[in-house]
Amino acid sequence: MNMNIMNVDYSTKIPNNVNLAEDRQVLKALEGWHPGYMDWWSDMGPEGFQESLVYLRTAYSVDPRGWAKFDYVRMPEYRWGILLAPQEENRVVPFGEHYREPAWQEVPGEYRAMLRRLIVIQGDTEPASVEQQRHLGKTAPSLYDMRNLFQVNVEEGRHLWAMVYLLQKYFGRDGREEADDLLRRRSGDADAPRMLGAFNEATPDWLSFFMFTYFTDRDGKMQLHSLAQSGFDPLSRTCRFMLTEEAHHMFVGETGITRVVQRTCDAMREAGITDPTDIAKVRALGVIDLPTIQKKLNLHYTLSLDLFGSEVSTNAANAFNTGIKGRYHETQIDDDHQLKNSTYPVLKLINGEIKLVDEPALTALNMRLRDDYSQDCVKGMLRWNKVISTAGYQFQLKLPNVAFHRHIGEFKDVHATPDGILIDDATWAKRKDEWLPSTADGDFITSLMQPVTEQGKFASWISPPKVGIDNKPGDFEYVKIES
Repeated sequence: MNMNIMNVDYSTKIPNNVNLAEDRQVLKALEGWHPGYMDWWSDMGPEGFQESLVYLRTAYSVDPRGWAKFDYVRMPEYRWGILLAPQEENRVVPFGEHYREPAWQEVPGEYRAMLRRLIVIQGDTEPASVEQQRHLGKTAPSLYDMRNLFQVNVEEGRHLWAMVYLLQKYFGRDGREEADDLLRRRSGDADAPRMLGAFNEATPDWLSFFMFTYFTDRDGKMQLHSLAQSGFDPLSRTCRFMLTEEAHHMFVGETGITRVVQRTCDAMREAGITDPTDIAKVRALGVIDLPTIQKKLNLHYTLSLDLFGSEVSTNAANAFNTGIKGRYHETQIDDDHQLKNSTYPVLKLINGEIKLVDEPALTALNMRLRDDYSQDCVKGMLRWNKVISTAGYQFQLKLPNVAFHRHIGEFKDVHATPDGILIDDATWAKRKDEWLPSTADGDFITSLMQPVTEQGKFASWISPPKVGIDNKPGDFEYVKIES
């Protein structure tokens, strides 16, 4: 492995480890795109903190042993770079019709449109979440949490750059137009919304943010893992490095929810409350009750399930056959990697009943990825439930049934309870506030969202973290607001 790919060149306006200095045409295109990006960041990035010094990590290498350095930086001065994981020598396409052929360094002409679309969809999610989260800095429960929000935001910005580099370098004029459109769309905009539903939802409060980074960024992780298997090597290498950063986003979600649950349990114990479902009593303590946390979980998990698309999909089959998008951990799966005669069980609605049906594994790839996702979601839930049981409470957070609250796929036209019992429209209308956050729930959570900006202090509804970022002490000044 040659070493120049490991370290990042900071001498150009756009830090990179892809030799942009010698790739004049792409460098020029990216420099032309840069001012539009900076305008977007100042319009849609974190509101009210563009001048603050934030203790952020910046990648200086793609060596997993040490790839980031921490320092204070103003967000508009963050060095968004183009970083690809090191090239594997003699890499081959790991699946599909081109199984074991040499991986492609250029876009195969016949797959150009499909590949471009996948890159654009992935690219579109990155700025969308920054837009969804732009107001959260103003209600941060601590400087520690504020800093984590901003770290997630600048890295989503970098992931946008990663996709724009691929569009500019490999897709000519079409790619340049798509790159401009990525800055034109806006989350939740009536005329030019983001491409995927979950990325047009509001993120009104910090519990939503933690749920989003736990559930929706985990969908991102699964998609990136699938694209990291791609026969198109530059895409594979781009996604492999993005996964290094994505891990922190899910850490923010998982530990954030853990800390909310911990604080609620501690407050209930201190107040001598034995019934965690006594919502009024628990809320009076200034913490978020467990049933409301479950409702938020129901909402964000189901929105994230919709991101996987239809359970049975010819698009997914085509992306696999062509060698563009593989399965989660493709190279570790013990099969022919071509799925010629394999089947996979899919949940379907048949005569008003939910049944498992064997479908060709090729067209059931979305379902398989979604199953992998659900299994991955369970891990964090075990930790949250351990906090609750350790505190002595009989209450378990759980994932709702896949038929519950769906807008895409097999169950989009029916209503089901979180336990998977099919119900009619009238019952749904009457009972949906039992399962999903109501306006009143939202108002209550919003009422708790009072900013805490004193060093080492935390809002009433969340516990401090066990360890600081970069091993900093508890009262470290993660964000210097007056600057």
